[in-house]
This record gives sequence, C-alpha cells and structure tokens, in this order.
Amino acid sequence: MNPTVIAVALALASAVAYATAAVAQERLAAVGHPGRMPRLLLRGAWWGAVGLNSGGALLHVAALRYGPLTLVQPLGALTLVAAVPLGARLAGRRVVRDEWRGVVLALLGLGALLPVTAGETPSRTLSLPEAVALAAVVLAFLGLCVRPGRTGRGTPGRGLRYATGSGVASGVASALTQTLTVALAGSRAPEAALVSWRTVVVAVLVAVFAVSGLLLAQSAYGSGLGAPLATLTLANPVAAAAIGIVLLDERFRGGPAGWALAAAGAAAAARGVVLLSRAPGRAWPRAGTPWSRRRWA
Repeated sequence: MNPTVIAVALALASAVAYATAAVAQERLAAVGHPGRMPRLLLRGAWWGAVGLNSGGALLHVAALRYGPLTLVQPLGALTLVAAVPLGARLAGRRVVRDEWRGVVLALLGLGALLPVTAGETPSRTLSLPEAVALAAVVLAFLGLCVRPGRTGRGTPGRGLRYATGSGVASGVASALTQTLTVALAGSRAPEAALVSWRTVVVAVLVAVFAVSGLLLAQSAYGSGLGAPLATLTLANPVAAAAIGIVLLDERFRGGPAGWALAAAGAAAAARGVVLLSRAPGRAWPRAGTPWSRRRWA
C-alpha cells in the first residue's frame, strides 16, 4: 500500500482520539480545578483522557513512520473538526451553521495543502546537537507562555498562551519522535541504536515535551474548549512544519504554484478554525455542586 495513504489513515485515527480526549479534558477543567493536578490524578476520567491522548500519540508516531512532518501535522487540524460534533452531542445541542461552515473550510484547506505537502518517506533525522539546541529554545519559549501575567485563571488570554505552548510542545515532540522512529527503523543494529546516547536523550526529550503539552492543554481548557483547541491545533503543525523545513530538509512541492495553493489552503483552514472556535460552549456544572443539583445546559 502507498505509504502516504497509510500515513493519512493513521493520522485521521489519531485526530479522532485526540478530539475525544480534548472534550473529556475540557469537561474536567470545567467541573473541577484545572490548576490542581493532584486532584485530577485521583480521577479515573482524567486517566481515561490520558489514555486517549496516548492512543492518539501512538497512532501519530505510526503515521510519522510513513509520512513527513509536513504531511502528517496538518491533518492534526481535523482534531478540531472531530471535536465539534462530539462536543455538541455531549452538550445536547445541534451543530450551528457557523460550525458547519468552519468544518467545510477546514476540510477544503487541508485538501489544498495535502497535494503540495505530501512527500516521500522521511529519511533525514535530527542530530543530537540539533535536538538539544531545539529543546533549549522551545523550553525558553514555554517559559514565556506560562509566565505570570495580569490575566487570571480561566481567562481567554491565559488559556490561549497555554494552548500555544501546548501546541508547540506537541509539535516538537512529533519532530523528535520522528527522529527516533526513522533512526531505529534504518539502523542495521536496532539493539545498539536503542542504547545510544542520541536515542536515550531524544527519548527523554520526547517524554518531557509530550507531558508538557498534555499538562498545558489541561490548563488551557480552563477557559473553554473552542479557542484553546483551535490555537493548539494551529500551533502544532506550524511548529512541526517549521522544524521539518528548517532542520530536516523537507519542502513543499509544486514550485510557486504549490506555494500559492498552500497559502490559499492555509487561509481557508485558518478561517475555518476561527469559525469553529466561536462555537457555543457548554455550561458544565461548577466544582462542588452536589450531583443531585447538577444540571447540564
């Protein structure tokens, strides 16, 4: 089977898993205390969301084995598309017209991006110095995203900053994961490659950025689902594609015409994400409300 087809199928399955996890995390953030992780660690629902995120990550890793970052990462935008009907279903309402328009625009945008971003199976990987330097720069950026500001907990500004950090952390984790999978698959001695310094260091960095992305997303959902999810959905492929183009020698196809098509697709997808981010939210019950008095909007 064509590697590109396999990569797309795995990426779509990953998007569905991530969408389900996002809705679950937003619900936990609304009915609990998103800033108090110890309490979340005692809740089975949170671990269920972690399991869904882990499943989505495994599918994403498999997709990266067959396709380049510039192909796999844009498909992550479908996480938002899948979350819309799921969130509406759980909220007991119908998907509104603007949401459907957003879904259509996002799909059209992705459809325009795929022909110019699809490439051959990746072979270039990050060297150990490149991986460490990249991690240092991104950790500094994440520090700026989580710095104390004037916005309070649960406000949109704080949520968007956390969401941006989450998306960038996840995109970097994807780039580092691709380095692991491609290096191990191409090694003549996988056992030796598994214990090499580069493999160990990159694996640790993948874990750091994956966990950081998960925790930042959980905090971001304290201000709602639509805007934070839209923000991290866009930040993720932008960060990963930038790494792929700058450090991994990946590039768009089609010359000037390809760039024009990609720009049009990106504009349509961005407009679609904006419309989706304006979706009416769900009034989850506040923390501390007795179950006998909880009513869903």
